[in-house]
Amino acid sequence: MRMNRTLVAAVTAALTVTALGTARAATADDAAPSACRPANHLARIAQDQPSAGHLHFRVTLTAPAGYAPCRLAGSPTDVGFSEDGSPLPLTAGSYGDQGGVVTFGPGRPVHFDIQVRNNGRTSPADEASFTLQGPEGPIPGTSVAEGAFVVSEGTLVGPVQAGA
Repeated sequence: MRMNRTLVAAVTAALTVTALGTARAATADDAAPSACRPANHLARIAQDQPSAGHLHFRVTLTAPAGYAPCRLAGSPTDVGFSEDGSPLPLTAGSYGDQGGVVTFGPGRPVHFDIQVRNNGRTSPADEASFTLQGPEGPIPGTSVAEGAFVVSEGTLVGPVQAGA
């Protein structure tokens, strides 16, 4: 009897180790969904340091664990702003080096700047929608960031940069 229990325990332990090893290998080999897809990341807007004549708001993108890193380039496009669900009639331009490429994914947040003229004619906003760009072009879908900020005519969006 003692030998059978020992044998059963040894076989059970071996099967458990094999199953764990197989699960780890499957996870490592499976293609995880891209963090660049709008449904796979979070975006938040917060006030940043002002500069001469401008207000700045930082849009930070983070990706939860389980998503594959991806590459982003340039400024987001098709940027729209809204307040309480109502779109604001404003078109944002872009500024800065549009050729830079950054890696984004779990543990690798990225950010971009919303630069607003501080001319006393700003409108409150609480949401920005945008299309992220990869080195090969637009990433399908619309990302959305939330947070209190303001916009005005002449608002510009900077390129995506590494870090929060």
